[in-house]
Amino acid sequence: MTIEDDIAFLERIPSFALLGRPALRILAMGAETRRLQVEEVLFYAGDQADSGFVVQDGSLVLKPDTSEDTAQEVIVGRGVLLGELALLIDTVRPVTAKAVERTTVMRMSRSLFLKMLEGFPDAARRLRDHIAARAEQTANEMFSVRETLGPNPDRR
Repeated sequence: MTIEDDIAFLERIPSFALLGRPALRILAMGAETRRLQVEEVLFYAGDQADSGFVVQDGSLVLKPDTSEDTAQEVIVGRGVLLGELALLIDTVRPVTAKAVERTTVMRMSRSLFLKMLEGFPDAARRLRDHIAARAEQTANEMFSVRETLGPNPDRR
């Protein structure tokens, strides 16, 4: 794939689309491509997270770090961004990601992402507004669930 192909691909990722082509060019040029074989682990739950990954081809199974048999595994494929929060802050991986098939991912380090935001303040503002809107939506959804459940008799 060419840089232009990578930029066009990144434009289809919702969190990246709002950054604009010049910012995406920096990310595309600085990103690393990693190819995984079937059953190869990309990262483990509990690992320090210093980057985000975008699935370019193939698929990964995401499994929470729990001993419960009821833990939900999720399969993700092309165009999914993993570790979005890790692009901005220190955090740990909440799941283990393992290739279901031959898979290619694009790795973006936090340092690359933050330098890109420094160079493109308009993109940083759009991203901040996007994150704030998502946080507000999540808070509203949690409030709705709380109202649906009714008052908590244990809370006094």
